[in-house]
Amino acid sequence: MLDETLLDAPDALALADRRGLLRGAAEAGARVRTAARHAAEAGIADLRPEGRPRAVLVAGPGTAAAGVADLIGALAGASAPVVRLAPTGVAPAAGALRWALPGWAGSVDLLLLPTTDGSEPGLALLAGQAYRRGITVVAVAPEGSPLSEAVSDSHGLFVPLAMAPHEQPDEYGENLSASPGALWALFTPLLALLDRVGLLEAPPEALERVADRLDRTAERCGPAIATYSNPAKTLAAELAESLPLIWTEGDAAGPAGRRFAAVLAELAGLPALAAELPEALPAHGVLLTGAYAAAADPDDFFRDRVEETQAPRARVVLLRDRPAGGLTAAPAARELALGHETAVSELEPEEGDALETLAELLAVTDFAAVYLSLATSGHMAP
Repeated sequence: MLDETLLDAPDALALADRRGLLRGAAEAGARVRTAARHAAEAGIADLRPEGRPRAVLVAGPGTAAAGVADLIGALAGASAPVVRLAPTGVAPAAGALRWALPGWAGSVDLLLLPTTDGSEPGLALLAGQAYRRGITVVAVAPEGSPLSEAVSDSHGLFVPLAMAPHEQPDEYGENLSASPGALWALFTPLLALLDRVGLLEAPPEALERVADRLDRTAERCGPAIATYSNPAKTLAAELAESLPLIWTEGDAAGPAGRRFAAVLAELAGLPALAAELPEALPAHGVLLTGAYAAAADPDDFFRDRVEETQAPRARVVLLRDRPAGGLTAAPAARELALGHETAVSELEPEEGDALETLAELLAVTDFAAVYLSLATSGHMAP
């Protein structure tokens, strides 16, 4: 059950937020600026690449690294395929994870290693394998971590992870890997790198606009802003005790929706499904008519249900980054949902370039996931 009174009690939210998730969301803009500075100091701005890589490989643990790979793939488009190397192992622990290069990977490819930990032996081994194949390696990890040494030994490029003054390297990987700030700490240097190699456009001025958009969004979504005028708190309240069906439209909205589903599960313990329009309509349509339908109540309305557990009701979350006047499946999505008495929450960013709209979608949904985590009884942040 969501405690809506907690949403409008900033002091109580701060006490419940023992992992600093709200601070991480609020500091996303500052994190982008610090990470961009670290990228410049590491020499990314001075790179003179001979050409685009044939393919980009991304290896790293956790939700943040998976999100980085998805976001890069969406932004790179047809410039080069982006392949995430999923880890294998017996446990989700740094020492147990292993990654393997595909057989076709070679000297014309680029390997990116984003991690908030940096102690994974599997990533160090992967960097060594890539070096022997002639693959260029770039890592973003805590400074002084074992991975930083392994990448330097492999003649790769290492960028120190941007951390806030109150964070410690030994606690970052374990406690803050799901923090909204972690995504931008890993993502920003790689944006600067891929801009230099010509896979996407993210010059310094674009990154500064991203930071500004994140700051403005944090002002609108911060804990001191009341729920009725706070889009993140409003979304959190609407999704409580529901099965979110996250339907996305647009290149930036796709990875933002998939990340939202991932952080809802990881931070708030709320299962969610994400799909892109128009395919989302046949893929999720049956969920609007079965046990999760808003009108589903086949038994006697007057019976005592105090001791019964009710199935969550589906709620559509429509994330869009396309102009309302363009070709869109949104009207069909609304008609399908409302035709089955299913409520719809909508989120569409202000105008801007692809990176700015992506930043706003990520920021609002990250804040919403954090509020759900903090205000849902029985699921408090550890």
